[in-house]
Amino acid sequence: MDTGMLAFLSLLPILAVAIFLVGLRWSASKAMPISYMVAIVLALFVWKVPGANVAAASINGLVVAGTLLFIIFGAILLLNTLQESGGIRTIRQGFTDISEDRRIQVIIVAWLFGSFIEGSAGFGTPAAVAVPLMVGLGFPAMAAVVAGMVIQSTPVSFGAVGTPILVGIQTGLSANASITDNMLAFVTSIGGQVAILHMIAGTLIPLFVVALMTRFFGKNKSFTEGIKVWKFALFAAFAMTIPYVIVANVLGPEFPSMIGGLVGLAIVVSAAKKGFLMPPKDEVWDFEEKSKWDPEWSGKLEIKDIAHKSGSMSMVRAWAPYIIIGFLLVLTRLKALPFMGWSQSWTLSLKDIFGSGITASFQPLYSPGTIFIVVSVITFFLHGMNKKAYKRAWAQSGKTMIAASTALVFTVPMVQVFLNSGGGAAGYDQMPIALANGAAALAGDFWPFFATFIGGIGAFIAGSNTVSNMMFALFQYDVGMQIGVDATWIIALQAVGGAAGNMICVHNVVAASAVVGLIGKEGAVIRKTLFPFAYYALLTGSIGYSIVWYADKGLFNLGTFMAALIACIAIYIIATNRRRADLLINERK
Repeated sequence: MDTGMLAFLSLLPILAVAIFLVGLRWSASKAMPISYMVAIVLALFVWKVPGANVAAASINGLVVAGTLLFIIFGAILLLNTLQESGGIRTIRQGFTDISEDRRIQVIIVAWLFGSFIEGSAGFGTPAAVAVPLMVGLGFPAMAAVVAGMVIQSTPVSFGAVGTPILVGIQTGLSANASITDNMLAFVTSIGGQVAILHMIAGTLIPLFVVALMTRFFGKNKSFTEGIKVWKFALFAAFAMTIPYVIVANVLGPEFPSMIGGLVGLAIVVSAAKKGFLMPPKDEVWDFEEKSKWDPEWSGKLEIKDIAHKSGSMSMVRAWAPYIIIGFLLVLTRLKALPFMGWSQSWTLSLKDIFGSGITASFQPLYSPGTIFIVVSVITFFLHGMNKKAYKRAWAQSGKTMIAASTALVFTVPMVQVFLNSGGGAAGYDQMPIALANGAAALAGDFWPFFATFIGGIGAFIAGSNTVSNMMFALFQYDVGMQIGVDATWIIALQAVGGAAGNMICVHNVVAASAVVGLIGKEGAVIRKTLFPFAYYALLTGSIGYSIVWYADKGLFNLGTFMAALIACIAIYIIATNRRRADLLINERK
C-alpha cells in the first residue's frame, strides 16, 4: 500500500473525532466509542495486528483511564473540601481585593498559577488545579475549561520538571546512537531553542485567554472587551516568558515553567495591587448574573458560598492547601531529592499482557491524585471542618468522577490501540508514523510549516507532549536531515507543536471538563481552542521555516513573511480596538 493511502487510513480515527465530537457536537461518551472501533478495525484488518495485542492495548488504555479518573477525583475532592470549609469564599474575596475584573483574575490564575503547576507536575495537573479554582471564584465551568486548555501550550514543553524534553525527546532520539555522543547536552540545547519559539508565540496567549472569554462568555459577545486589557496581558506574558527563556538557556529544561510562573506571579500580583496597567474601575468586566448564563456553560459541580464556621478565615490559611500542593509536587519530582525515588518505588503493574509485550502500570504514591487526597485530609484538620461537611465533599466528588468515566474508558483505549499498531503482519509502521510519513512526502522543503502540526496531532492523539515527542522526535530529525537543514530546529518545532496540541487534546479536555462536572460538552470546548492552536502552530512553524532556510533563502523568505503577516494582524486588531470599543458603546446607547 502506498504512503498516501496509509496516511489517509491512519487519519480515519482522528477524522471520526473531528466529525462526531467537534462537527456534529456529540458528547465524548458517544463519539469516542466510534473512534475506538475505527482504530480497532484498522489495527486488525489493515495493519493486521494480532488480536491479543489489540486487547492488551485496550486494557492498558483502561488502566491509564483509571489513573486519570483517580487524579480527577482528587482534584474534585480538594475543591469540594475547600468549598465546605469556607476556604473558597476567602480565596474569592482575596482575588476581588486584587481586582474584581475577571480578565485580570483569569490571567493570574490560568496563565501564571497554571504555568507554575505545569512546571511542577505536568500531565494535565494545571487543569485539575486551576480550572476548579476558577469555577470556585465564580467563572462559568466552560469558560474555566477553555482558559485552562489555552494556557496548556507555552509552559507544557517544560512541564513536570522538563519531562517532555528530557524524557520525550531524549527517548525518541536514543534509537539512533550516531546522532551525538552526549545526548543530554544535545537535548538540553534543543530545550533552549524550544523556549525561544515558545516565548514568541506565548506572548499573545494571555490575550487569547481573555479575548476568548469575553467573546464566548460575555454579555456582549465581544473580542473587543478582552483586547482592551492588552497592555496588562502582554505585561503578564513577558513577566512569565522572560525568566522562562533565561532559565531554559542557563539552567536547562527542568525549571523554566516553574520559575517563570512563580516570578510572573510575584511581579504581576504586586503590580496589580498597585494598579499598574489595570483597567479603570468604571470598566471592570464581569460575567452576567448566573441566571442569564447559557445552560451549556455550567457543569454539574455546584459551587456554594459557604463561610467558615468561625465566620472568617485568614488568606494564608485558605491558600495553604494550594501552597502545600505546590510544595509536595516539587518535592516528589526533583531528581536531586530522595522523595522522587521513594514515591516511584511502589508500582502496580500488569506485565506483558496476553504475551504482547505491552505493560500497564500505575504508581499510586507518585500520582497527583494521591497528593490531592492527602492535602484534602490535611485541609480537614487545618480548616477545622466538621465530619458531616467532609463526608459531603467525598460523596459529591465520587458522583462527579463517575460521570466522567464513560468518555475516558473509550478515549484512552482508542489512543493506546492507535499507538500500539506497529509490528503487525502487514509490516506497516504504527499509525502515527504512517500519518507523519504521508505529510512529509507531501511537504518537501516546506516541512517546517508541517512539523508543529505533526507534533500537535501527536499530542491530540496521545494526550501528552512527552508521548508525542517520543513518537516523532527521531522522525522529525530524519526529515530535517533529508531536506538539508539544521535538524535541531525541526525537533524544537516538534516539541512546540506537541505542547500546543494539548489545547485540543480530547482526553485532556474530557479530564478538565470532568473536574468541574461539565460532561458532554467536550466538542464545544475544542471548537473554541482550535483557533489559538492553529495560531500557535502556524506562527512557530513560520518562524522555524525562516530560521532553517535563512542561510539558503535569505531573511526575506516565506516563513518571515508569514510570521510578519501574523504579527501585523495582531497589531492591527489591538491598534483598532479602541475604535471598535467606541462603536460597541454607541450601539449599547
